[in-house]
Amino acid sequence: MSRRMLVAILIGIVAIALLKQYAGTENSPAPQPTATASAPSSIGSLPQEAVDTIALIQSDGPFPYRQDGAVFMNRERRLPAHGRGYWREYTVTTPGESDRGARRIVHGEGDEYYYTDDHYGSFERIHPPKLVK
Repeated sequence: MSRRMLVAILIGIVAIALLKQYAGTENSPAPQPTATASAPSSIGSLPQEAVDTIALIQSDGPFPYRQDGAVFMNRERRLPAHGRGYWREYTVTTPGESDRGARRIVHGEGDEYYYTDDHYGSFERIHPPKLVK
């Protein structure tokens, strides 16, 4: 058997194995959201900067960062699944940081709010009162 033929067979075996593995993941159940369902006892349990960001969201801005209001893709699947554009993300400033930092509020079209302080590693659902009219 020639060396080229052997390499071709090995490539074929690897390709088949990868296709089988990929096909098996399509039928796997999607990971469940890991956001916590418990709400803070009050909005006062959040950092003041998060409260300020919620007030900006509720008053429709203006926002301090051009990325605020961008579509949050939920790639980590830690929030409930919805169609593209349902979730929007907003920066929660971090004192002492020279960039946007890791803190965000993610707001859903159904008026859900989630807070993360570890750049989407985990979320806490929050139920803020209407802060502005």
